Amino acid sequence: MSAAPYPALHASHAGIWIADGQGTRAVSRGEAIRIAADTPVLLLNAPLIAQRLGYGELSGLDLLELFAFLFPARFMVPTPAGLARAAGLAEPPGEEAIAAMLIEAAGRLLATLDGEWPEREGAWTAAQSLARARWPWAPLVTPRIARPERAERWLFARLPEWDEAAPRPAPRTVPIDEDAVLTRLHALTGQGAEARTGQRRFATAAAQAFQPRHVRDAPNMVLAEAGTGIGKTLGYLAPASIWAERAGGAVWISTFTKALQRQLSQEGARLIPDAAERRRRIVTRKGRENYLCLLNLEDALQGGFAGRAAVLAHLVARWAAYSADGDMVGGDMPGWLPQLFRRNGSTALTDRRGECVYAGCPHYRKCFIERAARASIEADIVIANHALVMVNAARGRETGSRPTRYVFDEGHHLFEAADSMFGVALTGGETIELRRWVIGPEGTARGRRRGLAARLSDVASYDEAGGRAVQDAIEAARALPADGWIARIAESEPFGPVERLLSAVRAMVYARAADAAGDSGYALETELAEPDAMLVEAAGEAQQALEALVRPLIALGRRLEAILVDGPDWMDAAARARIEGAIASLGWRAEMVGAWSALAGRIGGPGDGDFVDWLAVDRVEGREYDIGVHRRWLDPTRPFAETVLKSAHGVVVTSATLRAGGDWALADARAGVPHLERPAVHFEAPSPFDYAARAEVLIVTDVKRGDLPALANGYARLIAAAGGGTLGLFTAIKRLRAVHARIADRLAREGLPLLAQHVDPIDTGTLLDIFRDDPRASLIGTDALRDGVDVPGDSLRLVVMEGVPWPKPTVLHAARRLAGGGSVYDDRMVRARLAQAFGRLIRRADDRGAFVLMSSACPSRLLDAFPPGTPVRRVTLDEATARVRNLAKPIPIGHEMAEPAERSHPCRS
Repeated sequence: MSAAPYPALHASHAGIWIADGQGTRAVSRGEAIRIAADTPVLLLNAPLIAQRLGYGELSGLDLLELFAFLFPARFMVPTPAGLARAAGLAEPPGEEAIAAMLIEAAGRLLATLDGEWPEREGAWTAAQSLARARWPWAPLVTPRIARPERAERWLFARLPEWDEAAPRPAPRTVPIDEDAVLTRLHALTGQGAEARTGQRRFATAAAQAFQPRHVRDAPNMVLAEAGTGIGKTLGYLAPASIWAERAGGAVWISTFTKALQRQLSQEGARLIPDAAERRRRIVTRKGRENYLCLLNLEDALQGGFAGRAAVLAHLVARWAAYSADGDMVGGDMPGWLPQLFRRNGSTALTDRRGECVYAGCPHYRKCFIERAARASIEADIVIANHALVMVNAARGRETGSRPTRYVFDEGHHLFEAADSMFGVALTGGETIELRRWVIGPEGTARGRRRGLAARLSDVASYDEAGGRAVQDAIEAARALPADGWIARIAESEPFGPVERLLSAVRAMVYARAADAAGDSGYALETELAEPDAMLVEAAGEAQQALEALVRPLIALGRRLEAILVDGPDWMDAAARARIEGAIASLGWRAEMVGAWSALAGRIGGPGDGDFVDWLAVDRVEGREYDIGVHRRWLDPTRPFAETVLKSAHGVVVTSATLRAGGDWALADARAGVPHLERPAVHFEAPSPFDYAARAEVLIVTDVKRGDLPALANGYARLIAAAGGGTLGLFTAIKRLRAVHARIADRLAREGLPLLAQHVDPIDTGTLLDIFRDDPRASLIGTDALRDGVDVPGDSLRLVVMEGVPWPKPTVLHAARRLAGGGSVYDDRMVRARLAQAFGRLIRRADDRGAFVLMSSACPSRLLDAFPPGTPVRRVTLDEATARVRNLAKPIPIGHEMAEPAERSHPCRS
């Protein structure tokens, strides 16, 4: 049995090819669609090929799905070159050879089934289930897997259980001496490594945060700006690891991006070489919405999912059996796998609605989320993200094990993370989720979702007051928006007090929004000032409805606390854990509803100078998807300092651009230092890189703002001059897409692939993997690519920005601009963005490249954003193209990148 009976299809911006038994031939788009519609075809990344063909109904035998079945939890770059390496084949020499390679790779992958391989267990059972789900690969896969002599263990029998442990004692008070820190740093960097003065100074400065605290609510705070190349990761791991060992406590290292989390996990091998010991002592922790929910998966496997979504569920189950931690977002699940199913079900497999029943779940002792939480309590180093640190501090269940030492890497994002965490959004999307959490399924809704009555049925039967509070909450929640709310509002037929408020909000936004007349198709907003009578009246009714909901939620929480104290006979350890989880969930939801009520009550009343309030209609390409009232702190570091910093004993905040756009006073302000009793220690170590010799900034002066054809031509010429290896940054998705449409085919004809965020149906992490893997590829995107992208070497040698990245003139920005000094505030933000974007270019001492800013009128006052000594030149596009061509060394077609050992060929013996 082989894949030979099926032809293979490959489509790109350079052309379309079909390969079969007669060879390979180029075909038209129409012929390719006809063949794909009539005959099963082999292909690689069906959604991407479908987009290239303009044929959304494309289906076939996707080799990525076959790889995910054979090698769950293994990495593969989802490109022809990546597939060739995984199959142990030579990379195709050109686009026209890819279709034939797909046939050969399919044969290699299928041959794996004929023998034993590390992921053999569970394959036979999974293949039978996939065949029932009509998986296209099933006819080729199932005959080749021998039925095992003994029944294979099902996923839920294979997963290990976590064990309860005694509470961890509070960390001991211990000093950290400089000699010990430098000795540990030397061990981490390795024998024979060059001693870096900047790294040694950084490590000793960071150690000050691990000394005993002297004043309550005043942590030892160190703000450390360490330029790229200093080696700050090992610099703070040295004192952190010593303190964790001596004090017996956990140090939480928090990042803003998943890329840095992965880097920290890899650096852990230097600290703890033994893999088993490393898994125990270094734990990566994320928000619960990142992890696979086993109860949701069981529901999907038992009929909750149908069609393509059912295929995804079975492939996810196969992955879960081999996953290290169950992390579906940035862990060992291939980022491309959910994308193959066009959003069919992957989000429903995680706990995004906070509906966890904790110990009431039959899989509680195997739960990935609970395992990670318990592991983090016992760990020495916990790798987390800024949002999770703030959520845990504000409403976490683990109050008895709250960390006392933090390291915030990518610390320039703390302000942004706090802004999001401590904001309030009274919107249709938020309120309908609360309705579903309280009431549960309504009408014909399917799935595992359960309301309060179902989750707390035993409590309601035991405690009359608790049962009454549940029913009161359910009745009050009916005032919240229900399914179809946005259509009713669009037709001026809102139902219920909160929908009427949202309808009034929508009317005022369209009446007053500054860009409503231009109607770009994206978000509209207006400040909450001088509301009309209709909005004030609707807000009053909504506030009453929200107050009616918050009262039973609070009452129910109190009844549950009383039941814990009473300790009835039926309350075993599992029931106690479930009730404790319910109390925590009720507590933060009651706080949220209370904040909504206060925000509704503010409409028509006096404003509060500590907050910024506005009304918004959220849209994408003209389609409305949410409406609401928003509130943010003018200074979100105030609640951050209260909830996180004051309870800590030591905090390191570090970044290569901590002061970007300002001075230490600005860095202090954006880290919350002014709200503490003691000042922070400041440390600075400039980058050791020779920017004067390795990089230059080119400001292109003859591409006028708003001239889209000229902008697209500029990008195309610069990318061609560099031979690919370009990161293009845009401030607007609309312009990004327009430029991509104009230049993708043109570059493809020169053998230069162009990847695009918001265009290609591929997640950002996978786009970066592809970009990093192919030195002739280029990637264009928006803000998510401006920071946290680490692509050293030949794969990135040119960064192009479409213009000066001025901040978007939102209501929130206008308020902070006014408070922060007007145009000076804008300049600080632009300098920071320029510094962060430039920082993508030179990641190693031997990197070389150019940073191009397409701006005919870039103010000179902003140019100090770049590292001292970096040459800055104002040039024409012709001159910039010539300089880029001379500075960058184009990579020849067929260039093979070095391949990490852990990503070797799974099909080779």
